[in-house]
Amino acid sequence: MRALPHGARAYVLCAVLAGGLCAAPAVRPGAAVPWATAALLAVVHAVGSRVRARWPEWCSPVLLAGAFLLPPAAAALVAVPGALLARVERPPAGARRAWRAARLSLAVWAASCAFAALGGPRALGALWELGGGAQDPAAQAPAALAPAAEASGTPGFAYALAAAVAAALVLGLTATALEGGVLVTAERHSPRAAWCGRLPGALAPYLVHGPAALAMAVLWRSPYGPAAALLVLLPMYICACGFVLYRRESAAHQATIRALVQAVDIKDRYTRGHSERVGRASAMIARELGMSGDRLEAVRIAGILHDVGKLGVPTRLLRKNGPLTPDERRVIELHPEYGDEMVRGIGFLGEARAAILHHHERLDGSGYPYGLAGAQIPEFARVVAVADAFDAMTSTRTYRRARPVDTAVEELKRCAGSQFDPRMVRALSTALDRHGWHATVTADAPEERGNVPPDPLSPSLELPPLVRAAAPGPADAPEPRPGHGGPGGAP
Repeated sequence: MRALPHGARAYVLCAVLAGGLCAAPAVRPGAAVPWATAALLAVVHAVGSRVRARWPEWCSPVLLAGAFLLPPAAAALVAVPGALLARVERPPAGARRAWRAARLSLAVWAASCAFAALGGPRALGALWELGGGAQDPAAQAPAALAPAAEASGTPGFAYALAAAVAAALVLGLTATALEGGVLVTAERHSPRAAWCGRLPGALAPYLVHGPAALAMAVLWRSPYGPAAALLVLLPMYICACGFVLYRRESAAHQATIRALVQAVDIKDRYTRGHSERVGRASAMIARELGMSGDRLEAVRIAGILHDVGKLGVPTRLLRKNGPLTPDERRVIELHPEYGDEMVRGIGFLGEARAAILHHHERLDGSGYPYGLAGAQIPEFARVVAVADAFDAMTSTRTYRRARPVDTAVEELKRCAGSQFDPRMVRALSTALDRHGWHATVTADAPEERGNVPPDPLSPSLELPPLVRAAAPGPADAPEPRPGHGGPGGAP
């Protein structure tokens, strides 16, 4: 434990002592513990722990089954062999194994206590009696279950299921709370990040583990015995494999997006960070519009990848120190189509592709590449267009200073109806009022700003005349299209 901070050492030591105290009654002389059941469950969990890194949590129902079948003290021991034998990838290995054993023991002990307090063992006794299996003398069905049994034909099932789900949630809550303590003491996480942000996602799997463990407990003492009970783990294993494959695919998607964004940032170094901020602003707009789930993630990705087509534009044009010729401007205006071609084979992008292709369209039909107008422009593209213009105005570039957020919002409102969708502008304004905005500098300020070219792809580069006259850098920035000033004048 020498590599751990002092606070973490004390925390782990307290957890180990608490786990030992919880399990101590099971090893007292004369304790009535079904050691055969405890040993078999411990072996199954230990085997599962060896493949936990590849198929996480698939054997969690084993711990819950122990909580349902065994007294709390004995249930706490089921997790110990598996925790001590599990693979450890980072030192200190001994401290990590001791911590895992203590954390799981305390969580299973708490779940077993909750199950017992809710009358779960008595409800299980009623189910075993119905099935003709062996019955724990202490697990008799309470009288209150009799009316329900007669009405439903399944004595104690609803009662046992409710107790099992509650116990599973207690196990998840205890394990997550204990893990949060380690994150605070060892990893220096904030309490809010260690606990509040982790609980909802951490508890969700246990809503499935509880019923699965109840099925194991019912089958364990049925005429079919433990062999039938262990078959419940097969579908859990298959589901866990599918979940791991989903996580790997999701990680591959994120890696693909990061690689594309990094390639754009390397090629156009004057706007690095722009893509991530446009993704964040796009998500803020989408939330105000009521988007959630997959659509919210898709619009965020659309914002991140909106400029991926810059990879197809010659670098000399992106970094040109001077005004663009009409032919050069036409080449740059092809970048939405380049981007669409680049991501055509990436199936998971979905609606995001439309935003990549059409984020330079204007509501009045004067945009590019196809001159779409009004509702012809896809919704995602209208979201990204506003987010793109907002970040371009509020980010400090090497050739001009950032505009204040309020000024940028007023400029967006001025162009709403002609260039931008007013609904998207209102959504961004509302989101900014609620959450604020923290833009970062996207490029390091050079010693001579006048030698740095403007970003020809930014949708909002035209400064007011007085400001532009005072600025030493982009006096030769590309002018807006005739009759269309303000944000979006530059391609």
